[in-house]
Amino acid sequence: MGLWKCIGLVLLVWHLPAWAVCPVWSPARANEEISRLQQQITQWNDSYWKQGESAVDDGVYDQLNAQLIQWQRCFGDEVPPDLSVPPISGTVSHPVPHTGVRKLADKQALQQWMLARSDLWVQPKVDGVAVTLVYRNGNLVRAISRGNGLKGEDWTQKVLQIPSVPHSTKGKLANSTLQGEIFLQQEGHIQKQRGGMNARSKVAGLMMRQGNPEMLRSLAIFIWAWPDGPAVMPERLEQLTAAGFSYTQRYTQAVKNADDVEKSRARWWSSALPFVTDGVVVRTAKEPRAQYWLPGQGDWLAAWKYPPVTRVSEVTGIQFSVGKSGKIAVVALLTPVMLDDKRVQRVNIGSVRRWNEWDIAPGDQILVSLAGQGIPRIDEVVWRSTQRTKPIPPEGRFNSLTCFYATAECQEQFVARLVWLGGKEVLGLEGIGEAGWRELNQVYRFEHIFSWLGLTQEQLESALGVIKGEKLWHQFNLSRDLPFTRWVIAMGIPLTQATLNASRDGSWQQLKERDEQSWRQLPFMGERRARQVIQWLEDREVTALSNWLAAQRIAGFMR
Repeated sequence: MGLWKCIGLVLLVWHLPAWAVCPVWSPARANEEISRLQQQITQWNDSYWKQGESAVDDGVYDQLNAQLIQWQRCFGDEVPPDLSVPPISGTVSHPVPHTGVRKLADKQALQQWMLARSDLWVQPKVDGVAVTLVYRNGNLVRAISRGNGLKGEDWTQKVLQIPSVPHSTKGKLANSTLQGEIFLQQEGHIQKQRGGMNARSKVAGLMMRQGNPEMLRSLAIFIWAWPDGPAVMPERLEQLTAAGFSYTQRYTQAVKNADDVEKSRARWWSSALPFVTDGVVVRTAKEPRAQYWLPGQGDWLAAWKYPPVTRVSEVTGIQFSVGKSGKIAVVALLTPVMLDDKRVQRVNIGSVRRWNEWDIAPGDQILVSLAGQGIPRIDEVVWRSTQRTKPIPPEGRFNSLTCFYATAECQEQFVARLVWLGGKEVLGLEGIGEAGWRELNQVYRFEHIFSWLGLTQEQLESALGVIKGEKLWHQFNLSRDLPFTRWVIAMGIPLTQATLNASRDGSWQQLKERDEQSWRQLPFMGERRARQVIQWLEDREVTALSNWLAAQRIAGFMR
């Protein structure tokens, strides 16, 4: 969960623009949904702030908290103070308030922000917990948690147990107030690969639990503000390094424009760093006097966060698709979200059994990420709606022996069979995919999966255009000369190519003459598979297709 959100509720809602549309709920349901989510977030807060334990991923918490605020606005509820802000239980005042940082949406917003500012510097936005360090007469006399930006908890004894935090300073730092981020030290952390790792929660837990001095050794600090410090940034960085705060100088770079920031941001996102980050912060070297600092008023710095590796999205619908063998695949339709540079609005759940295990219904909120090759996947269901109506899947109606012939009920499996038989390893029909098959089927009302063989060149040109139609007609004609085994595979015989080749059968008649024992002697065959093949060969629709191919004078089917 976020340790500070001091720019206000508007920025929280901006974080999830896809949720800006209000749900169509009755007042009773809206009250129930809002109440349940508010109770859950309060429970998460209690665990986090009182026990130092996080029951939910930071990113999930942030997004669900924004969701709650949006719902409250939608239905006219009074929006309470931001639940993600720590409870105001701290009694120690900060010598200089924490201002927080404004979050910018994209590079264009950053360019606009930078136009009126000069002497700009970029730093990684280190992911940890914010703290104030107070040095007096060269000694660390107070460490204060961020709290609400004005008051926080006394963390002095905890911070004094962190070896990497200097206990004493000299020169201008001898009497100074510093603000920074306590972070969990990492060895070669690559943000793009490993994500946030719940770094904020882990650090907060270590700082709030009792009796864990050894674990505190894993922490370090990144100083990002020295109120009323040297006006010249290089001097400020050099003095911090000399005092033992070396991370700041190492990871602070001068920038002239948004392109420079973008390069640093991209490099830090994909490079090995000693801490977890969630973006970059751009700041001006010139800052107001510390007496003017207030929460939410730090207009001299701004953050440009990394693209999230996971996003929470609402399930808007459930779709079922039937494959060529009759297997049913379940797809969740989503409120569109951006992951990296990909717009995700649907995600494959898998089989009906897998869907039942996930227990996903329209209205639920799921966490989505990108797997290898940018394929969206479901990581978890993070919130379930109070009213859940799940559609009934078309189970039991489709199998490997259905939908060789076109019917209204068979539309999906029938098209799946067409797409599969046109594939490179089957009949190799180049230039036509699912959309083309659907168009031809819609125009000419195919009777069965091989009806396309009866189309003329003129018919294909009429449906698909002259150039595409002519090329496809040529492909269709070439397929007539393919080996018998390719056509049997196109029909969907439940055999692998290797087993079919091992049979050395070159005609339909030879396949029909084999008994179960004969089939079982072939490689990769067992009793179950042998029975499946015999059942397939004896199927009425399969037999009818073999007769039709014989009439088309396809090799191996003619008697």
